[in-house]
Formats: sequence, C-alpha cells, structure tokens
Amino acid sequence: MCDSCPPLGVSKMAASLLHCARRASVLKIRCVFRVCFFASDTHPIPEPKIAAKHPYKVDLEAGKRYSWCACGHSMKQPFCDGTHKKQAPGLSPVRFTLDEAKTVWLCGCKRTQNAPYCDGTHKSDLVQSNESGLP
Repeated sequence: MCDSCPPLGVSKMAASLLHCARRASVLKIRCVFRVCFFASDTHPIPEPKIAAKHPYKVDLEAGKRYSWCACGHSMKQPFCDGTHKKQAPGLSPVRFTLDEAKTVWLCGCKRTQNAPYCDGTHKSDLVQSNESGLP
C-alpha cells in the first residue's frame, strides 16, 4: 500500500488497491496486489520467469490490442498465451494499444520498470547470471 493508505481490514483492501493503482506503474500495482492480498505463505505471487536475456524487437500495428506476457511462461513470447493461469497465478499480462504503428523493443527478462517496454534491466548481473527460464 502507498504511504497515504490508512491501515485497513480485509473488507476495505479492494478500495486500497484501487487507490494505490491510480498512483502506481504496472509493476508497482503488482507489488501492491501482493502486499494487500497475498501476504501469506499459502498464496504468494510468483516471481516472473526470465523468458529471455534480451528484448524482443516487434513491429506493432496501430489500434490493435496487445497482451505482453508478464509471467515469462508463455510459449508465444513476448506475448501472452494464457499460461499464467496455471503456471503463475496472480501474474497477469500487460494489455496495451498503440496510437500509431511502430517498431518497439518489448522486455524479455520480465524485470523492466517500464512494462511492457525494455528498459535495459536485462543487462544487470541479476538477469545475466541467471540461467534462462529461472525466476
């Protein structure tokens, strides 16, 4: 929860999530959701799998809705194929649409702070020293 959220009971956590989501980036929303709803050992949100140690260069169309895989388990990288429902419950794809057709670099390591776009995080020692396919 963000600093301006008061302590809340379970019945008000959804309102807190909405409040925080309005102020957060996609990855921060995921963290807010983890804190509010999956704070126990029985329902942890998994870390995304490192699908690739490089970004994916893709040509995207204007007006088309895309779903970027945020869990790393999709067989259609960098896009979602629904595998997260079984392999990574709690992680959801990032849906986006472009106003104009263009070539973009989509994150393959699933650690970007600018989802779905690559921010260079794949160059970090954490990602590069990890075996591909590991969280």
